[in-house]
Amino acid sequence: MVVPNGNESSATYFILIGLPGLEEAQFWLAFPLCSLYLIAVLGNLTIIYIVRTEHSLHEPMYIFLCMLSGLDILISTSSMPKMMDIFWFNSTTIQFDACLVQMFAIHSLSGMESTVLLAMAFDRYVAICHPLRHATVLTLPRVAKIGMAAVVRGAALMAPLPVFIKQLPFCHSNKLSHSYCLHQDVMKLACADISVNVIYGLIVIISAIGLDSLLISFSYLLILKTVLGLTREAQAKAFSTCVSHVCAVFIFYVPFIGLSMVHRFSKRRDSLLPVIMANIYLLVPPVLNPIVYGVKTKQIRQRILRLLHVNMHTSDP
Repeated sequence: MVVPNGNESSATYFILIGLPGLEEAQFWLAFPLCSLYLIAVLGNLTIIYIVRTEHSLHEPMYIFLCMLSGLDILISTSSMPKMMDIFWFNSTTIQFDACLVQMFAIHSLSGMESTVLLAMAFDRYVAICHPLRHATVLTLPRVAKIGMAAVVRGAALMAPLPVFIKQLPFCHSNKLSHSYCLHQDVMKLACADISVNVIYGLIVIISAIGLDSLLISFSYLLILKTVLGLTREAQAKAFSTCVSHVCAVFIFYVPFIGLSMVHRFSKRRDSLLPVIMANIYLLVPPVLNPIVYGVKTKQIRQRILRLLHVNMHTSDP
């Protein structure tokens, strides 16, 4: 792909480095990463199965949780198989179009997850601040429409990114600094003005992640104002229904914001920090979300314990 004498060329493939400076250890590091991926898939599938089969959990809060679990599976799956291919089989090449598909999938799914987290915050706001209207405001058809809106919004916001990348000429290097394709990483390899990409990336972050996090914060300010006027017992109950969601918000937004800041201000392309943060961003939330909801949500915890109890008895001779 690299063209001598500075001539411009269209990219045909990229090289995914993996973990810069840790190439010798990548084979062994792949085992714990693969284990975390399997835990993430199994944990989120368990959440989806429990909510689907338990009729008492067919409520907006748990349906949104199913959406979150489904997105977590897709986000981790969009990157982990290729990462394992790199670490175990040294298959570092990725075709240009495949890179664009992976990039679109990762960024659009992240936008969808942010929208679902916002919807979950709205659900908690209505349930706590306007409990008598909750059943009429968040009906199941309306929840389904919110889910569809999350998908459309995430896909529509990120659709121009691959198009912008497709227009760029590449003539310097074809080595990406991550284990998968990110817009911030790919556009830096172009030998042309990337102002449009940078500006659009900022617009997307502000209009999606920035706006969502702001609205989530505002929702919890209103929730806090309402909760402070309740009795102690009611306060404890209200807070307990919000703890899992607050944890999910921090688990998603803190790595995302940290990764965006590192990409924006880091000058070294061979730095290991952005790579580690990118892997944390795509793998840790899918692992932790089902654990948090399994531990903190009584109905889900009881159902999991029932499943384990039944399986233990079934396996006994």
